[in-house]
Amino acid sequence: MRAFKTVYMRGGTSKGCMFLREELPKDQKEWDSIFLQVMGCPDPKQIDGMGGTVSSNNKIVIVWKSEEKNVDVEYLVGQVIVGKEQIDYKSNCGNMTAAVGPYAVEMGLVEVREPITTVRLLNRNTDKYIDVTVPCENGTFAQEGTCHIAGVDGTAAELKVKFLNPAGAKTGKLLPTGHVKDILDIPGFGSLEATILDVSNPIVLVRAENIGAQGTELPEEVNGNRELSELLEKIRGTACCRMGFAKDLKDARDNSPAVPKVGYVTVPKKFRMLDGGWQEEEEMDVCARVISVFKCHKACPLTAASAISVAAALEGSVVNDLVSKKDDSGQVRIGHPSGVMTMYPEIKQKGNEVSVPSVAVQRTARRIMDGTVYIRK
Repeated sequence: MRAFKTVYMRGGTSKGCMFLREELPKDQKEWDSIFLQVMGCPDPKQIDGMGGTVSSNNKIVIVWKSEEKNVDVEYLVGQVIVGKEQIDYKSNCGNMTAAVGPYAVEMGLVEVREPITTVRLLNRNTDKYIDVTVPCENGTFAQEGTCHIAGVDGTAAELKVKFLNPAGAKTGKLLPTGHVKDILDIPGFGSLEATILDVSNPIVLVRAENIGAQGTELPEEVNGNRELSELLEKIRGTACCRMGFAKDLKDARDNSPAVPKVGYVTVPKKFRMLDGGWQEEEEMDVCARVISVFKCHKACPLTAASAISVAAALEGSVVNDLVSKKDDSGQVRIGHPSGVMTMYPEIKQKGNEVSVPSVAVQRTARRIMDGTVYIRK
């Protein structure tokens, strides 16, 4: 058996294994084999590992102290693909980014300042900078608090995750195609309006009604609807090709399953949440469902929420006309299967040029377990 030190953490509505880079082999070619065994892949049940059978519970995060000026910590996220011997490093995970701040504090990678330590991060999937504010007391992360986020039971300390200049994370452009709205030719379906944008991670967004959906479906309804699931993957694959990440739909599915993501949006609507309660329409500005690695996310990936909030402010996008209110508060409330996520996009427009200095979100995180994980070889 081989043994590796790890910390199992929840960040936002995701969870996974955190590793210090110094604890891993220097040859990164060895990493994939290690991480796949850690999570129990390729078995889709992941019986022999730490994985949670869905994409949001299959994150690997490698962290190290930075030597760059004005950066405390650098990190790399690996998305383990359930049921496959594959790990995708193309995109960041916004939820696990929330865990990196507290992890850095607890592991002594940053100087602790009370009551708040701002951990300056550099994500190496996207080469983007993020600030995470971490409540601290007695020299470490103060985990207890009154902050509740949709999709997580109970309350915890509030973390503010602020993505700095998140536009163009993978493509170098806010709008990779140069258009706020594109017309995609979807095989077997026809023409479809879509907005393709790159904020923290690339995503393609369409309107629910245009694909025969309500926009209020629970994840199991989406996953169990073969026709809808196949259409969403065709939309994702078509956008993937349009953005230059794949040559055809098969290439997109096989070699770029996590980039871009695909989501569909609708006007605010009352819907039943995963916990059985009802989410009222007046508590949201737009309703969304996001597909992450072929499955409907049980909440909303943070990077996807960043993109949706920016699209809500872009005149002419498939999201903008659906937003229930347009005021000066700056917040965009996104309804998702577990409740509502509030985003704070900062958008500046000068003539035809649009920039996104930052997008912030409220999150929580906590250490679930730490110790040694064992693999067979």
